[in-house]
Formats: sequence, C-alpha cells, structure tokens
Amino acid sequence: MYNALKRLGPGLLFAGAAVGVSHLVQSTRAGADFDFGLIWALLLVHLFKYPFFQYGPRYTLATGECLLDGYRKLGNPVLITYFILTFATMFTIQTALTIVTAGLASTLFGITTDTVTWSAIITVTCMFILLLGRYKLLDKLMKVIVLTLTISTLITVMLAIPETTAPHSLKQVFPKSDAGMAFLIAFMGWMPAPLDISIWHSLWTMEKRKNIPGYSLKNSITDFNIGYSSTIVLGILFMALGALIMFGSGEVFSNNATTFSEQLIALYTGNLGEVAYIIIAIAAFTTMFSTTLTTLDASPRAMSYTTRLLMGKYHRNSYMWWMIILATGTIAILLFFLSEMKTLIDIATILSFVTAPFYAIINFRLICSSHTPEKDKPGISLKIISWLGIIFLTGFTIWYVITLF
Repeated sequence: MYNALKRLGPGLLFAGAAVGVSHLVQSTRAGADFDFGLIWALLLVHLFKYPFFQYGPRYTLATGECLLDGYRKLGNPVLITYFILTFATMFTIQTALTIVTAGLASTLFGITTDTVTWSAIITVTCMFILLLGRYKLLDKLMKVIVLTLTISTLITVMLAIPETTAPHSLKQVFPKSDAGMAFLIAFMGWMPAPLDISIWHSLWTMEKRKNIPGYSLKNSITDFNIGYSSTIVLGILFMALGALIMFGSGEVFSNNATTFSEQLIALYTGNLGEVAYIIIAIAAFTTMFSTTLTTLDASPRAMSYTTRLLMGKYHRNSYMWWMIILATGTIAILLFFLSEMKTLIDIATILSFVTAPFYAIINFRLICSSHTPEKDKPGISLKIISWLGIIFLTGFTIWYVITLF
C-alpha cells in the first residue's frame, strides 16, 4: 500500500493544477445556471482531451525525455512557438489564480481585505514551499491537498442534499441563448485545463523517475488515470454544489471570479449554516491554493527547460530565476495593471482556446513519430479518440473565435 502511494505523484500534481477556476467557479456556475444539464459537456471534453494529456507522461517514460525535447526534434519553430505562447500568458494566468486565492483568503481568514497584500503573502508562501522542498515536497504535499479537497467537497455536497428546495433534473440540455453558448464554450475550454499542462505533467514525470527507481509507463498511466478521474469527480461535485445550493435561488452571480467566490461562500454559509463554514472554507481555499502552487512550480520549470534547449546551456539556478521573474511579474500586474486585469485575462483565455488544436496535433504527431519506440505508441482505440479529439478541438476553437468576434 505504501509503495503504491509512493508511486503516485505527477497525476495528482496534474489534478492540483487543473482543479481551480475551472471547477470552483465554472463547474459551480454550470450547476447554478443549468442544474445538472451540462454533465454531458463535462464528460465529453474530458474524453476528447484525455489522449493529449496522457501523451505527456507516455512520451517521457518511453524515451526518458520530456515533451519539450520532442518538440525540439520536430523542429525549433515548434519549441520557439511554445516559448512565446507561454511567456505571453504565464504572468496573467498566475495573477488570475493568485487574485482569486487572495480573495478567498480575505473572505475566509480576515486579517486584511487588501487583495495585493494577500496575493504577496500567498506568492511568497508558495515560493518558500517550492524553493525549500523542490519537487519532493510538492509531490508529498499535493497528495494531502487533493485528498483533503476531495473529502471536504464530498462532505459539503452531502450537507447540501437535504437543504435543497428547488426541483432538480438529470435531463441534459444545450444552451440556446448567446450568453448560454458563450458560457458553454468557456466551460469546455478550461475543463479540466488548457492542453499545455501536458508539458508540465511530462516534466513532473521526469522528476518522479529520478526519485523512484523502476518508475514505469504502467505506473505513470495508472497515476495519471487516478489524477484525471479526480478532475472528473470534482467537476461533478462542484456542479452538484451549484445545482443544490444556487439553482433556482434567484441570485445574480458576478462574472468576476473573486466576487463569485465570495458569493459562493456566503450562499453555502447561508444555506448550510455556520457549522459547515470550516468545511466549505477548506474545500474552496484548497482548490485555489493547489492550483496557484502547482502553476508557480510548473511555468518556471517549463521555461527553464525550454531556454536550456534553445540556448544549449544549462544554468544551475534557472528554475529559481524564472520563479522570481514570474512572482515579480505577478505582483507588478497586481500593483500597476489591476484595472486592466479583465483585458489581460481575456487575452490569455483566447490564446489558451486557440492553441488547444496546436498542442493536440503536436502531441499526437510526436507520440506516433519515429521518436517514440513502437511498443510505447498508442493503440488503435486511443488513436481514434485522438483524431476525434483533434476534430472536436479544432471545431470548438473555430466556434469560439466566431462567437467572440
């Protein structure tokens, strides 16, 4: 049992990175607006994104390299494109995650209501954890965080069931209004996460392989499936919370993630009572803190590795410097560009949407190429899902752009 738990890691880090705004805000909002009617969308997007996320650890365990090494083998333009896209979005994404976490911390813990102060505290805390313990501490910590998150969310759902008053239905629906369609696009686009997280997962798998001798492809796929399944379960649980607590409540919900989170906590407390407050607080804050922590590790790790490949030089403290750059940029945006936050997030969101087919095609091309050993290439069923996924994501992206403009 201990050895089995010891081999878990990158898959749970994936879950920690994925379960954030997409679950706490988007899944809850889906339940609040559509009851249980969008479960089909949650399951469908998980199915079609599954192969491209899985190809990260698959390629790493098959070759001993991460996806970024593979991107370079496909040509420097692919690696340079990744570098540009990541640099263009990582500051805004980190800021968006941190500010939502800070908003929750302010609501839950008090001390100060200043979002920038809380953001600085959270960023420094995350940096301390990562620089002190590096991957090993993150690996151990995330097992506790994901387990705590799952248990606290499940308990909250169980508390909400007897308190619900609105009639509920499992009938699946397709939004017909422009606003409903726009939400569906955003919901599916960020569920469970943007596809570039496959690169982070690949890097975490490399670290896991260093720490666990004999860590195999079978271990990695099992670990990934557990992490991926947890994003599905948590997505449904947060949707259930939205349906049970918010659906039919008449509450007008803010489009701002921080304000929505505050409304979420207030509604839970009002409907379930003060006794449930601590459980709700743990579920909500753990959701966002885990995402903020894993993202602060993953972006610097990926950028450090990418610059090493592009420059052909290894710098010992590159990971630390990229983390400092990301943390500094995050605080700078909060101090000087907070009023432009919506525009910056919109830009990052659009890039995440429109680049999904790019990552899907590149990952699929790499895993099926001569750079991957024949025995480790995906089977026919995974290839069929991959082709369907590429068609789905490409059509989804075109639909998103048309709707946007």
